[in-house]
Amino acid sequence: MLPVEEIFVNISSYAYNPETGPATIRAGITEEPLSVIISFIDNGKQYDPLAKPDPNVKIPLKERKKGGLGIFMVKKTMDDVSYEYKDGQNILTIIKTIS
Repeated sequence: MLPVEEIFVNISSYAYNPETGPATIRAGITEEPLSVIISFIDNGKQYDPLAKPDPNVKIPLKERKKGGLGIFMVKKTMDDVSYEYKDGQNILTIIKTIS
């Protein structure tokens, strides 16, 4: 699942840079509606990836600023994406409804 990989790579690349630290992934399922919920939790630098404006994908790639395309794809492919910073932790949650 591309969104899971994208978020995990972002955490491992930026949350603790240059140090390392823990990352927790929690997954669950709801029945009504049938959905998969995945939360990514880290103690790294506070960062809300949803606060950044979406990249303008209508302009040529060479003219775009670097970064932001991965979280943009996550937002476009998931039914809900949310972020909160709580108790010193970044918590990014994605939800995909199956039916």
